[in-house]
Amino acid sequence: MMISTHEVENQVPAREGVDEYTSNVPLVEAVARWGRGGAEASARGPLADVGALVGSAAFQRDAERANTHPPVLHTFDRWGRRIDEVEYDDAYHRVIGAAVAAAAHTGAAARPGPGANVDRAAAFLLFAQVEPGHACPVSMTHAAVPTLELAASGLRDEWMPRLLSREYDPALGGAGAAKSSALVGMAMTEKQGGSDVRANTTLAERRGGSESGGGSGSWGAEYGLTGHKWFCSAPMSDAFLVLAQARHGLSCFFVPRVLPDGSRNVFRIQRLKDKLGNRSNASSEIELDDTSGWLIGEEGRGVATIVQMVTRTRLDCVIGSAAGMRQDVAEAAWHVRHRRAFGALLVDQPAMAAVVADLSLESEAATLTAMRLARAYDVDATDAEQAFRRLATAVAKYWVCKRGAGHAAEALECLGGNGYTESFPLARRYREQPLLAIWEGSGNVIALDVLRVLVREPEAFEAFFDEVGSAAGESPVFDAALDSAQSLVRELSATDAAGAASLARELTERLALVLQGSLTLRHSPGGVADAFVRTRLGDEGGRQYGVLPRGADVEGILARA
Repeated sequence: MMISTHEVENQVPAREGVDEYTSNVPLVEAVARWGRGGAEASARGPLADVGALVGSAAFQRDAERANTHPPVLHTFDRWGRRIDEVEYDDAYHRVIGAAVAAAAHTGAAARPGPGANVDRAAAFLLFAQVEPGHACPVSMTHAAVPTLELAASGLRDEWMPRLLSREYDPALGGAGAAKSSALVGMAMTEKQGGSDVRANTTLAERRGGSESGGGSGSWGAEYGLTGHKWFCSAPMSDAFLVLAQARHGLSCFFVPRVLPDGSRNVFRIQRLKDKLGNRSNASSEIELDDTSGWLIGEEGRGVATIVQMVTRTRLDCVIGSAAGMRQDVAEAAWHVRHRRAFGALLVDQPAMAAVVADLSLESEAATLTAMRLARAYDVDATDAEQAFRRLATAVAKYWVCKRGAGHAAEALECLGGNGYTESFPLARRYREQPLLAIWEGSGNVIALDVLRVLVREPEAFEAFFDEVGSAAGESPVFDAALDSAQSLVRELSATDAAGAASLARELTERLALVLQGSLTLRHSPGGVADAFVRTRLGDEGGRQYGVLPRGADVEGILARA
């Protein structure tokens, strides 16, 4: 008798054809609560269309291909002319083109209003959940809008419609072929300074009598920039916001890849970074050599000018980390509901159920945090909301992004050996998650920023505790954690700078956890909130995922996964 050794049994079916929006219950609830449509918003609509798209087999294949066929740098053409272009696989262009068409980049700026940033954040999360690399230029373009508002009228009027466009054109423009759309990146860090951008040595020299930039009106003062940038992501973007030292100090400049006359600006891509993850997105080192740039804001005020872009990309780091956590939970929950071991489905085995439920708690809290923060960036934000977001964005960026890598590792383990192979998406996610803890400020940079807020903007702490304190009285565990966090703030307010710095991470962590505890108590089902607060703010959780309080509603938590 012939016996086949290749009958495939007890392997999970492909997770394809899933509406990633409507299947993400915490996200749907958050959009209904804070989004443009309000509580009456239907589950069917543009976000459900995005959810169906990113959950399709075709989109998932494109996501995989964009990462297995990474960008390639072409410094010269075959005749020896310098071109400095990066070639991407067509799959990458399809992914980012779909994100731009869905307004995951600048949808909130194109149609501002209450809830606009929540809807945009939800679309961004859905795309980043399946393919995170393209989210870098999408995020930077979104974040560039408030900084571009500070540009000279001619520059702003010519470029802003391009940023708000839903068209995607991967080619650089040229003479007689001005593009109707654009993506914008940033180039701040240098090899000698990293996050310490005030150590930058790139020089900007004012060009005499240069006030015109062509196009519709003046682009403002033109400079020649010379220097090296150590990290410049998405170098095929159409323009960049660049920091350089001008006569009166560090300043912000708008640097297009193509000049108004159609010629190429000097923008030399020296090499692409060989990164741990984020493979579909090119990150580069660039050289500027008397490169044309136009001043945005005032000379010497470069950090203050670009800070709005930095703040919004930090927000997108939170959203992107939440997107990764959602992918972790979705893939792990799918696997345990279809895989059998030792006579039962994995989901029916208490130890595994506890792990996936614990991962789901972390994911839901991250989603709530991201969407609540996005709401604080809408045009109707009060002074208190703006103060709240100033602190809460830094706090969330520190905590949610740092939780991403460990969360991905545990989810990957749920798939066993399959999870550790590149044939399944969680290996890619595991390599991706550490990036968002580094990009736009690593842990110490963010924690020290929280201390600066304490010193310079105490009203932000008042607004933060007004928001968080809305859950007071809902849980004795939460109340104790809130009191402890407030006591630490009072202690640090009276501590010298060195002593405060040594406690910066402790402060940031405590603030993040009371924020998440407050959000879950107010907006998640009782079983979810109870388990989250008791494990994260109390002493009933473990140092690894899967340690839940006795009596936790594991079944109810899993139902939301």
